[in-house]
Amino acid sequence: QVQLVESGGGLVQAGGSLRLSCAASGRIYSTTAMGWFRQAPGKGREFVATINWIGSDTDYADSVKGRFTISRDNAKNTVYLQMNSLKPEDTAVYYCAQARTVLKSSRSGEYLYWGQGTQVTVSS
Repeated sequence: QVQLVESGGGLVQAGGSLRLSCAASGRIYSTTAMGWFRQAPGKGREFVATINWIGSDTDYADSVKGRFTISRDNAKNTVYLQMNSLKPEDTAVYYCAQARTVLKSSRSGEYLYWGQGTQVTVSS
């Protein structure tokens, strides 16, 4: 069984920064890709960022490219999302997810396990 627990969300003013963390437990964490997704009120879940199993390859949604950075520390079983220059439209519940394979993916269907989410609110 794999468990993912997100933390680091909160309320921040536009232009500010937050760092989300996702702590994973379970035997297969270090051999799979990880991703971050978000869901704003009244909208569907959307892809934010993904990283391959070793941390050498990443991909981002166009809306966050240049502002967000995904990284991972396999020794700590943790994946991070550094969010800079936050905008009100970044307000959402952010979810971390563990993929089925080592390959990064922007498709939610490629992810097997999901965390409970952490709220990020950006005020204007």
